[in-house]
Amino acid sequence: MTLLLTLLLAATAPPVLDLARVRLVDLTHAFGADTLYWPTSPSAFELRTLHRGPTGAGFFYSAYSFCAPEHGGTHLDAPVHFAEGRRAADSLPLEQLVAPAVVIDASARAEMNPLYRLTREDVLAWEQRRGRIEPGTIVLLRTGWGRRWPDRKAYLGDDTPGDASRLRFPSFGAESARLLLERRIAALGVDTASIDYGPSAGFEVHVLVNGADVPAFENVANLEALPERGAFVIALPMKIAGGSGGPLRIVALVPR
Repeated sequence: MTLLLTLLLAATAPPVLDLARVRLVDLTHAFGADTLYWPTSPSAFELRTLHRGPTGAGFFYSAYSFCAPEHGGTHLDAPVHFAEGRRAADSLPLEQLVAPAVVIDASARAEMNPLYRLTREDVLAWEQRRGRIEPGTIVLLRTGWGRRWPDRKAYLGDDTPGDASRLRFPSFGAESARLLLERRIAALGVDTASIDYGPSAGFEVHVLVNGADVPAFENVANLEALPERGAFVIALPMKIAGGSGGPLRIVALVPR
């Protein structure tokens, strides 16, 4: 009787994940000819046609090859990107890539100051309104820069080929990153080209975050479609053996 009751309850219980109860949001910029890469990148995204059209057997067939640097477009920075001996792209625990997410909106400040860096006080003020950021959370910073994609000069602040010394865009500050690491976050993400702001020469945020074995997601799209709290993010990068990063397909599940 107990077994029968258990089976009946299991048969009538809702699924663990009911997609009818969530809104799916794509947080990924498509990869193509206009995908933005760091100015010093030796190449960009390339798609070559291997075959497109009818075959000798009479059916249509298309296939392509692609080539791209790890770091460009919506992508992952694995910890080994800025921290020797830390995890590579293929060794990241899934718990750091699939997790609840919060969004900190600094778009108003960034609009007034394109070199704005999120402060420790910003994070504490967010927590005062929305509650403490829990361990294992993916923290996403919204600066509003996503709407500038893929205009290279508007997005990066400069479009001089091969020169990364005059970039102008907002991002995290070192003190906010330290506080978020104290919260034991799963990952850090931003809608700009870097988790360090444009003029950074020492990449302090990268060094801190990657040094703590925490990955980063850069050039994240559509953060304006997410709530400050309540979304669930799935961020699955190309699993490159020993890679320092790679193209990322990132989506969010938002409760309806």
